[in-house]
Amino acid sequence: MKILINALVKLITGATIMALLLFVPAGTLAYRGAWRLIALLFIPMLLLGTALLVRAPETLQRRLNSKEKRKKQDGIVKISGALFILAFIVAGLDFRFGWSNVGKGTVYTAGVLFIISYALYAEVTRENKWLSRTVETSAGQKVVSNGLYGIVRHPMYTATIVMFLSMPLVLGSWWAFIVMITYIPIIAARIKDEEHLLKAELDGYTAYCRKVRWRLVPYLW
Repeated sequence: MKILINALVKLITGATIMALLLFVPAGTLAYRGAWRLIALLFIPMLLLGTALLVRAPETLQRRLNSKEKRKKQDGIVKISGALFILAFIVAGLDFRFGWSNVGKGTVYTAGVLFIISYALYAEVTRENKWLSRTVETSAGQKVVSNGLYGIVRHPMYTATIVMFLSMPLVLGSWWAFIVMITYIPIIAARIKDEEHLLKAELDGYTAYCRKVRWRLVPYLW
């Protein structure tokens, strides 16, 4: 029950904050892109959260914990949060003043990519029961090297990059997309620090890195 209440509070709070960041700058509730993104994000989130609550409550609990213990990671999370706030405000202003002209085809394609990335995110959650929202290791944790983890070392971050870069286009804003591109170097810094921790604290991770060479995208990085 405690996990359920915590999850619902975070879900409602997140949806409310996103709505305010989008609709207030837009100056209207008639912002279809904002309604579209809220539905694309929070309906699957509710479904995934329900599935985890039933089948893997420990994983859900780890996903709900957002307090970073490492100073560097805490800084990265704060920068990421500021980035998202800026991107959503810019998208709302973009809608109000008509700065961008994003075609319907691009918007719908971004929506499809968003759904695909969320499906990959859900699959990563299924494959790795130790998956945490914060950078840490758990007692008894083992290296996961099958499935998507056999292709890249951080499939969750790959999924989130596609997800987050598609968000501004779902909202119909090229300017917000430009803002969101800066998420890539931010997540790269997070990965480097995370791997430093994993190599030091998780048995077998160094050997896993030799086996699976690519962090995010095969043959690229």
